[in-house]
This record gives sequence, structure tokens and C-alpha cells, in this order.
Amino acid sequence: MLLKRSLPKVRWQYWIKPWQQVDWLLFCLAVAVSMFGGLMILSTELNKAVTDWWWHWLMTGIGSIIALFLARCRYENLMQWHWLTYALTNFSLILVMVVGTSAKGAQRWISIGGFHVQPSEFAKVGLIISLAALLHKRTDPTFDSVLRSLAIAAVPWGLVFVQPDLDTSLVFGSIVLGMLYWANANPGWLILLVSPVFSAILFSIPWPLSNSIVLFENISLTPLGLAWAGAMGIVGWQTLPWRKFGLSGIGTLSLNMLGGGLGVFAWNHLLKEYQKDRLTVFINPELDPLGAGYHLIQSRIAIGSGEIWGWGLFKGPMTQLNFVPEQHTDFIFSAVGEEFGFVGCLILLFAFCLICYRLLHVAQTAKDNFGSLLAIGVLLMIVFQLIINVGMTIGLVPVAGITLPWMSYGRSAILANFIALGIVESVANFRQRQKYY
Repeated sequence: MLLKRSLPKVRWQYWIKPWQQVDWLLFCLAVAVSMFGGLMILSTELNKAVTDWWWHWLMTGIGSIIALFLARCRYENLMQWHWLTYALTNFSLILVMVVGTSAKGAQRWISIGGFHVQPSEFAKVGLIISLAALLHKRTDPTFDSVLRSLAIAAVPWGLVFVQPDLDTSLVFGSIVLGMLYWANANPGWLILLVSPVFSAILFSIPWPLSNSIVLFENISLTPLGLAWAGAMGIVGWQTLPWRKFGLSGIGTLSLNMLGGGLGVFAWNHLLKEYQKDRLTVFINPELDPLGAGYHLIQSRIAIGSGEIWGWGLFKGPMTQLNFVPEQHTDFIFSAVGEEFGFVGCLILLFAFCLICYRLLHVAQTAKDNFGSLLAIGVLLMIVFQLIINVGMTIGLVPVAGITLPWMSYGRSAILANFIALGIVESVANFRQRQKYY
């Protein structure tokens, strides 16, 4: 009799065993956010003869199945195939340049059987796998190993940059820097990597001519830029291996001076006016309300009109009358703000915070460095896109073509996010097994 009563429990354990360590909260949160995203896409297209919302839900179902399949496969196998993954990633990005289709001035898609596939979305996952395989062997990376990792990451980054897809290349940069930091690379080296970018910005800030050292026409050395370059020279002298005769300090100082000069030159002579407007309009979008500032103004109006509780699903006037361009993709968060208000935005952001917390937990509890780096890479990908997308819809950062993970429409993006989720779930699933009795 006791044996018969225990049989149903044993059968239940048999079926659940392949996923016994899966982080179900993480998985369910991602699926719930994705389903909610399809609902918001439906709201933005209620008066249009399109079915993007249906495709979004279909990709959510397919992605969920893929994630569950990957969760029961050992993630360690990715290490054996990481060079093949890297080669396929670069091949797909090169293929875009050869046979890809163009839209809005960029060549980013490959048409397969009538479907547009965006390889750069899957390249994010490929980059994470490649870097994790390179960095997992050392707990204290040397300068040479960091340079090797940067060289490996530079190839797909460059291929994405020339599409041109500056927004995705920024995601690549955040993944690389964050994974290097998680792998215990010297923080000073990481600061030096991004310092020329800050030099270009600081040297471009207008100062009174009497406070600047004029080098050439339209190029001057501002006090703020000089101070930054000097500080980076000190950081380089203290952290880089070539300290003899101060070569490391002089080299980094010169690099930042060069970066600042090139940034000012590019701003004054290379960038078109519309490109400058896109970078600066978030500060004062009213300067070009019908051009570069239109997206941001309409997005802010939509979010503000939602107030505390919102207008209600399918009732937001800005959303239903299509005042916000690209609302089903880049500006999906504005639809949430208008129809569900401040409370709805907080709930959605809280769900994302829980997702990020669970990703961090998996990274901290992984049984090896490779699994930990995989999880942290996915976390960095999600966090960067979340911050930039939400920030641009409310006017805190420049408008960029970065989607909100699992919320924005994009079949390639949805599948790539669920593949990344499945890899993280595999890391969680193959930690130290719990025993069932």
C-alpha cells in the first residue's frame, strides 16, 4: 500500500527532473513581460491592419520552448563550440553586408523565406559565449589576455558598426566592459578604454575663448578636457605595465588628447546637422519640435498624460491616434505610461528588476566561472537596453534605436532574448543537484 501511494510522486519527479534546478521565477517573469508586451503592441496597432502583436506572442511561445530545451542541455558544451559560434556570428554579420536588405539607411536584415532576420541580435548572444569561453580560465586576467579579448570582440563590433548600427554596437561595448569587470580585470584598464570617448565629449563643451588654448581653427583645449586627460595619464601610469620613464602615463595622456581633438574635429566637420540634432535634442527637444525632437516630445506627452493610473487599456488617446512614431518598437514604454500610468510603469520596472536580480543570483551561484560569465553577460545585455530605452522615452538620454527587452516588437530580438534566457537557465539547472526522496 505504501509503495502504491509513492508511485505518483515518483512519476512526477521523473518528469520534472530535467528542470529541477531551473529558476522558474526568472522564466515566468520573462514570459509574462513578453506576453504583456504583445498586449501593448496590440494597443498601438488597434486601428491598423497589421498583426505584429500576433507575431510577438507566437515568437514568445517558440522562444519559451527553445529556452526550456536549452535549460536541460549542459551549457558546458558551448565551451567546446565557442570558436564555431564566433565564426558563425561573424559570417552572419558579413552576409548582411553582401545580401542583406536595407531600411532607414541601414543594412541589418537578411530575408529568409519572406522573413527578415536581424543577425546583430543573435550576435549579442554569440559575443557573450565567446567572451565567457575566453575569460573563464583566469581569475585575474593579465593585460595581454584583456587585449586578446578586446581583439576578439572588435571583429563583430566593427561589422555591426559599419552596417551602420551604432545603437547595437553600444550594447556590445557594455557587454565587453561588464564581462571584463566581472572577470576581475583591473578597473583602471576599463576606465582607460572608455576615457577617449569622455575626452571627445569634454573637449567639445563650449568654454570662453580666454579660458581655452586654441590649437587650430575650431579646435581648442578646454580646462575640463585638460583636467580629464591629465587624470587619465595618472591612471595609466599607475595601472599599465609600461611604467618605465612614465611611458604609460604619457601614452594615455596623449591618447586622450588625441581622442578629444578627433571628437571636436568630427563634431565640427564630419557630422551632419541632423546627426548633431539627434545627439543633443534630448536636452531641449522644443528647439526642433517637428523634426528631431518630435519623437521625444510626443513620448513625454503620452507618458505624462497617463498620470497615476493611466487612461486604461486601449483608451490612451496618444496611442490610439498614433501620435507617437515607432511606438510598437522603440517607444513601447510610452504606451505603458499612457494607458497604465505611473503605477503601471513602476510595476513593469519592478518586474525587470526582479529579472535582473535573478540573473545576478544565477551568476553568483554558478558552479564555475564559465557559467557565471554567461549569466552576467546576459544581465548586462538586458540592463543596458532597459536603461537606454526607458531613458530615451522620458528624455534622459539621446534617442537611440534600442528596443525594450521582451516588450518591443522584433522577432529576431525576441528569439535572441529567449535563447539567452535558456542559456542562463541551463547555468541554473546544472548547479549542485538537490536530492529527491
